[in-house]
Amino acid sequence: MLYLLYRVGRRFALLLPIGACYAMAVFMADVYYLFARRDKIDLEYNLRVVLGNDDKKLIQKHVRGIFRNFAKYLADFFRFAKLDRDYIMSHITVEGKENVDKALSKGKGALLVAAHMGNWELGGAVVASLGYPLYAIVLGHKDKKINSFFLEQRTIADMKIIPVGAQLRNCFRILRQNNLIAIVGDRNFSNHGVMANFFNREAVLPRGPAFFSLKTGAPIILTLMIRTKGDNFKLIFEKPIESVPQKTDEAGIKSVMQRYVPLLEKYIKAYPDQWYAFRRVWQ
Repeated sequence: MLYLLYRVGRRFALLLPIGACYAMAVFMADVYYLFARRDKIDLEYNLRVVLGNDDKKLIQKHVRGIFRNFAKYLADFFRFAKLDRDYIMSHITVEGKENVDKALSKGKGALLVAAHMGNWELGGAVVASLGYPLYAIVLGHKDKKINSFFLEQRTIADMKIIPVGAQLRNCFRILRQNNLIAIVGDRNFSNHGVMANFFNREAVLPRGPAFFSLKTGAPIILTLMIRTKGDNFKLIFEKPIESVPQKTDEAGIKSVMQRYVPLLEKYIKAYPDQWYAFRRVWQ
């Protein structure tokens, strides 16, 4: 059923003007909002931690915003076949591209650490359009049809995919060839996460970014695609976080995480209605 909805959504997204596409996405998000009890409970819980605020009206306002922005994210994702240079030039501002070039000048590749916020898929597509060889580590869907659908969309955007669980040597090879690897740093979907301080509370976060950085010396660049006024976007590349190859024990992993997690916190707190954490981050 979900696969069929994605296919229908993509068809409408490619047929309709982008304004009408967004209007339909918002309408469907508002309908879903009425019935998504578990999602709302978990989102409200997460936002109370992020904002340090129990204001019910404020929290609910941001939760509704999350539903709407996530629907728009899907609309953008479905429209990848229409993504061209004109759209990028007119709707997307790139900030900090020099940070990527500086990182790659060391010849060790770089890790673009993203979050489930704004539109990370569109961000990857724009990075690839800038001429950077981009590989993205992605979590596969249990439904093979849905998984193929998402892989197809990412291929349209010239992204190369590394499934979670693929042989680590592939990632090491990619970095040795001075390429970029995109990896999310805000949600853990494996059994190998690390307990870290996240908004002054302990949460399990993915170890991947710190692990690869410590193993290879590849710098970490926090990379976020934020939706701005008028449904435009800002693609932000933060300054590189350098690491010296060393042991990847828990202490080493945490020492690297403590350098980029505060940046994640800064953006999540600034754009709470663009952080799509539909399940509890803190237990």
